[in-house]
Amino acid sequence: MRRLGTLVVILFGSSFLLFNLTAISGDPTEALRFSTDPKAAYQLHSLIRQLQLDVPPPLRYFLWLKGILGGFVGKLNMGLTRDGHAVTTRLIQAIPTTFRLVTIAALIALVLGITLGIITALRQYSRFDYVVTFFSFLMFSLPIFWVAVLLKQFLAIRFNDFLANAKIPPGWILVFAAVTAVFWAGVIGGERKRFYQVLGIAFTSAAVTLEVLNLLNWYANPRLGIFVTAVAAIGIAYGVTAISVGLEMKSALKASLAMSAVVTILYYPLQMIFKHNTNFRVLTGLVILTVLTAIGFSRYFAKIDRRAVTRTTIISGLVMGLLLFIDRMMQTWGPYQEMDGVNGRPIPTIGEGNPQLTSHDFWITTLDRAVHLFLPTIALTLISFAGYIRFSRGTLLEVLNQDYIRTARAKGLSERTVIVRHALRNTMIPLTTIIVVDLAGLIGGAIITERVFGWHGMGTLFNEAINTLDLNLLMGVFFCTASLSVLANLVADLLYSALDPRIRVGGGK
Repeated sequence: MRRLGTLVVILFGSSFLLFNLTAISGDPTEALRFSTDPKAAYQLHSLIRQLQLDVPPPLRYFLWLKGILGGFVGKLNMGLTRDGHAVTTRLIQAIPTTFRLVTIAALIALVLGITLGIITALRQYSRFDYVVTFFSFLMFSLPIFWVAVLLKQFLAIRFNDFLANAKIPPGWILVFAAVTAVFWAGVIGGERKRFYQVLGIAFTSAAVTLEVLNLLNWYANPRLGIFVTAVAAIGIAYGVTAISVGLEMKSALKASLAMSAVVTILYYPLQMIFKHNTNFRVLTGLVILTVLTAIGFSRYFAKIDRRAVTRTTIISGLVMGLLLFIDRMMQTWGPYQEMDGVNGRPIPTIGEGNPQLTSHDFWITTLDRAVHLFLPTIALTLISFAGYIRFSRGTLLEVLNQDYIRTARAKGLSERTVIVRHALRNTMIPLTTIIVVDLAGLIGGAIITERVFGWHGMGTLFNEAINTLDLNLLMGVFFCTASLSVLANLVADLLYSALDPRIRVGGGK
């Protein structure tokens, strides 16, 4: 309760300062005061009455605060914007757009950044560490607007041109195969002989795969199919089990493999469901059914450590379900390109959706939203995940040098157990701070990214409020972002105690 009280004081204290500083920094009536329009006097009087500019800023703040506190009784009032619209209406329109734009990018950056940071820490001073470190510093130093322009040019304009004749030339196949080979050789690592072996195998495999996809015209009509889905599902079962509990826990591996068998057997029945009767309720039902099936398999195969087996099986089942979803989206790619509003250029450079799209098919509309998210998501991910890489790498290296890690290894625990159950949990304590605060900042929007890609979210509202000296709109955006920021700090404190039982708030014991 003491912490909550402190957060309330911070929230309203900062809002009071921002309100008054903004109110005295500019005059929204300046243009009307010097206007020669005969109606300027009437418009000036109307604007002063509408925005309550005849009230001194400190007192006007409490009038604004009265409307905010009215939210506790269901009468929230943030005032009107300069064009006469309710601020709450503008915020309700902008918040979903911002969440759709930024949330996916933040989650991808979070997962990739922490994963790569952990791998580079475990393989310190390896080729892979050097490459990832160079790439992360490069991305961290690039301005977002420049990255966005490059993405528009190469992943939208030129890629759309490529789709007119969706065949990769032999020269580019060699380039892509070489990049892929260097990546996998760096990831797998090893002695010089092993490095070159992996390099050769990866180069040959990538080149052959790309050429086969050329022959199948896969780039114009992509899909995974039952065979690739089955192989990928088995790989997911092994991968999730290895990371979660280790392959030595056979019950978890058997349960996950059973989920992959179910996914393979139900591939064609699910395709029929997707084709004829699909909406978010159907997908939600399938997710629930997947979780229940995973729980059933984990109960059947596991006699001990059922919680760990259940967790592993559920994660495996959900990832396999995501694989089926992606496969269906890929099958929609061809029909989507042929629609009149798309005209063979499916990757857009601007906008939140295609206004000329006439189809109401679930998969068509979902794919349209996905392709409009494609470029902004990549831009935000490339810029933000570099910080997670560097921070998680440095934190894990510091934890790995602690005495209790050496003790765990001396006891004979496996390296996976030492990293996952001992080092990683303590690494997450400092990471929690930046993760929670960054996620809370999502609702603030991405001002530059929204401007470059023509989205209208919270960042756009913030920019509009500053440029037009719209105090009510600015305070509305600020109040949303500030509220989430102070709540994020409270959540971070609670997560500290959940991650480390030694940390407790209050009492001083």
